[in-house]
Amino acid sequence: MQKNWSQHLRNTIIGLAGTTFAGVYFGHPIYGLTAGLGIYLLWTLYHTYRLSQWLADPNTMNETPQSLGIWGNLFEKLHKLNQNYLQTRDRLRARIDRIQESTNAMRDGVIMTDAHGAMEWWNGSAEDLLGFRHNTDQGQYICNLIRTPAFKAYFDAKNYREPLELHSPAKPHIHLQIQISLFGKQSRLIVAKDVTRLHQLEQMRRDFVSNVSHEMRTPLTVISGYLETLVDNTDDLPAKWRRAINTMATQSFRMEALITDLILLSRIETGEKEVNDTTTNVNGLMQQICQDARTLSGENQHEITFNTSGRQQLKGDEKQLRSAFSNLVFNAVKYTPAQGQITVSWFSNSEGGHLSVKDTGAGIEQIHLPRLTERFYRADPSRHKDTGGTGLGLAIVKHVLINHDGNLEILSRVGEGSRFICHFPAKRLVSAAPE
Repeated sequence: MQKNWSQHLRNTIIGLAGTTFAGVYFGHPIYGLTAGLGIYLLWTLYHTYRLSQWLADPNTMNETPQSLGIWGNLFEKLHKLNQNYLQTRDRLRARIDRIQESTNAMRDGVIMTDAHGAMEWWNGSAEDLLGFRHNTDQGQYICNLIRTPAFKAYFDAKNYREPLELHSPAKPHIHLQIQISLFGKQSRLIVAKDVTRLHQLEQMRRDFVSNVSHEMRTPLTVISGYLETLVDNTDDLPAKWRRAINTMATQSFRMEALITDLILLSRIETGEKEVNDTTTNVNGLMQQICQDARTLSGENQHEITFNTSGRQQLKGDEKQLRSAFSNLVFNAVKYTPAQGQITVSWFSNSEGGHLSVKDTGAGIEQIHLPRLTERFYRADPSRHKDTGGTGLGLAIVKHVLINHDGNLEILSRVGEGSRFICHFPAKRLVSAAPE
């Protein structure tokens, strides 16, 4: 480029010198120089006009403008830049078309919005699942098309770690799972998945467990009653039957506990048992539970202590809270060796209220922690058998906390014991009146 510019400058100087010498020959050197500058100006203006016309729409011209010197080089380089641009544009357009085609082939609805929620693009499945229309909804705010308050709160919160489930605004019988991802300058990529089948299966499972549990309760109660009668009169029975009857009575008791937990969990999950937002005195409740735990400990002589700070009470269903808290404390008693320590703490801070149950048991391997709240999940089947648990305690705790806007945190290391912490939001706390 520097070489071309030097050559152009040299040619220009030579041309002006030539016109000046011609003017000297005719006795008017100024006129010669002026004529040379005028010719150069006209030549520059002509090529500037050609460049302007070509840049206005370079694709409509059959050929690139031709010229000599620096203008020729300029036209050639601009032509190469234009060709590179066209190739890149076509390549990007082909990729975009391919992405849109593959996205349109998805069964999940995909929607792109800007930072304010204005609809920019969506695929065909989004039209089917959510009822969007390309000819009228382009540029519309998505919260005006999905008018569910839960969706607007989820969209504005920008906390998309967990998906949102709701019914389709176009087809109420379809159950959707909404997942939002942020990209660019707070733009949103929204994926709507049809989970109607999974929702129906989950509802069938809940109904089955609930109905079967209720149906089994009556015959099991009768069996347990007769077994209790037999146990009370084992002295009148042959010796070979005593062990069998005692074993049957023990297993019958475990079965009753299992059915009771299944019914309780079913009621909590299905909402049959509404959360009564009454004020619960956590200090008094935990003192009762700890006293029951000492009775359960019996000869194991666990050291159970309860610590509390502040006078914050908890707004919620006391029966559900009692069930959740007692499950945590009683589990600590069952899985902590004799004469071990169990520390129960209730405290509050700016984030909310927290109930902690810490034990000095064997601890739990890290691989099991994410699945401990699943129904019937056993981190140690042999230990579960010895303690006689139902495998539903932590599942009940999880769903009780969900009903109270809380969550369960589990900390454990093998050989160092475990700690279960129930976290409740600050809106659930109520200041207790001084005694």
